[in-house]
Amino acid sequence: MNSLVAMLLLAASGQSCDLLNHDFRKLASEDSVNLCEAYEGEVLLLVNTASKCGNTPQYDGLEAMYEEYREQGFAVLGFPSNDFMGQEPGTEEQIEEFCRLTYGVEFPMFEKTLVKGGNAHPLFKQLAAVDKAPTWNFQKYLVGRDGKLIRSFTPRTQPNDPELVKAIQAAIAQ
Repeated sequence: MNSLVAMLLLAASGQSCDLLNHDFRKLASEDSVNLCEAYEGEVLLLVNTASKCGNTPQYDGLEAMYEEYREQGFAVLGFPSNDFMGQEPGTEEQIEEFCRLTYGVEFPMFEKTLVKGGNAHPLFKQLAAVDKAPTWNFQKYLVGRDGKLIRSFTPRTQPNDPELVKAIQAAIAQ
């Protein structure tokens, strides 16, 4: 489905695609994905990730959350970033191998992305404009089925945090 058709279908359904209408390359791949088209109608948890951070073990919880709720229209989307203290220095191939072998990550991961400052990817600029920019690795943004930001969670918020889980369950139920 091309972007124009996706936008027309979303407009007819009353859903907004402004936030998610961005193309990203899949991690360590040449394949590109338009988030709006690929994840239309799903609840999403967007997370800027890093492999050499104190928060890196959150990959386990994020993967468990993805496995638990994916059949209910939920996905975790990972965006590796080297923006905080150089904690994602590897190539995309190295990042992919680390995530899969160390944490069994199967949730969608995308190209290494700038997430803060003037050169941030437009998606993260939009997130900063409606909420706040990532303050560190593993900032979490919960996006509803309508493609709009529900709220963000700090990098220290663990994937099994009751408040985060409750917000995801509420979004899935809508």
